[in-house]
Amino acid sequence: MPQDPFDWIDAEHERRLAAGLVRTLRPRPADSPLVDLAGNDYLGLTRHPEVTEAAADAARRWGAGATGSRLVTGTTALHARLEESLAEFCGFEAALVFSSGYAANLAAVTALCGPPQPSGTSPVPPSGPLVVSDAGNHASLIDGCRLARAETAVVPHADAEAVRKTLGAHEGRALAVTDSVFSVDGDAAPLTELAEACREHGAALLVDDAHGLGVLGEGGRGAVHAAGLAGDADVVATVTLSKSLGSQGGAVLGPARVIRHLVSHARTFIFDTGLAPAAVGGALAGLEVLRREPGRAARVRYVATELHRRLTAAGLTAVRPDAAVVSVRAPSPEAAVRWAADCRTAGLAVGCFRPPSVPDGVSRLRLTARADLTDRQIEEAAGTVLRTAPAA
Repeated sequence: MPQDPFDWIDAEHERRLAAGLVRTLRPRPADSPLVDLAGNDYLGLTRHPEVTEAAADAARRWGAGATGSRLVTGTTALHARLEESLAEFCGFEAALVFSSGYAANLAAVTALCGPPQPSGTSPVPPSGPLVVSDAGNHASLIDGCRLARAETAVVPHADAEAVRKTLGAHEGRALAVTDSVFSVDGDAAPLTELAEACREHGAALLVDDAHGLGVLGEGGRGAVHAAGLAGDADVVATVTLSKSLGSQGGAVLGPARVIRHLVSHARTFIFDTGLAPAAVGGALAGLEVLRREPGRAARVRYVATELHRRLTAAGLTAVRPDAAVVSVRAPSPEAAVRWAADCRTAGLAVGCFRPPSVPDGVSRLRLTARADLTDRQIEEAAGTVLRTAPAA
């Protein structure tokens, strides 16, 4: 009898079940009664009437889908307008829109590593490109490093000196990659120090600003803008449209020559269907609301700080938020799952992060602040988390 080729899947499921690491899908209704601190709708724009109407209008005018890759039929006038608006708002020379933030990160890392350097006439072959990656980086940056097929050095979390030393030991082209705000604990990268380390050694800096756009910087222009690095010739940023802008998709921002290079070399741009017009229209409207109401950025930071203050004052261990993410530690994976479920039963949706999603192996609840939460909702949300907290 031939062996069942998928028997190993059952064994893997049992292993994960015993470790409390099985993940399940939970479809949400359109009119969920839960207060949402699990999603990434930082500015409360996903259901904003201007955003939803712009998305609907774009679908009516341009169709439900982009119909093809960006280089064939998938680029509309809306895509071009969004790219111009994002670049101008964030302070960069140019931008390129992708179907997701994940695709944007894969594109940026792989394309910016480039081909191996030619050896020329030297009898000693030069070093290939090097990627220096923070240990806390998002999975999309990690996968980009893997797909780039370049030498990758993983350095300790948020350690600019480690980046400097690693770059100093390498001869040849190099790229340092980091989140601006790390998605697990919500802490910020030392962008100014990282840029200085890169410039000492002629390396480029790539920053995933997914959790900074709309939250940090002047009027929500992002962490790169706040650090004074936006528009610099050696800095590239990626952003998502699915968090602060309330839509879907991603983008790469940088010098015009970098964007031109991505158009011809980024596989997740060339071979992927373009972002749907509805998502483009929604993102454009979200960006316009943010321009008009820059106070939303300050409000979401206040909400995050207030949640952290209330939880830690009551004895919970939580990382001080640098943006919108509040990370609260749990005793175990199983306890984290029960805690999140108890919060849900009490009317509050929270995130639950467990290995392997957390690089340090410590499970936690992940709360995402929203600018549209009232003071009463902040108080009630903190109270729910505290009442349902497991024993240490």
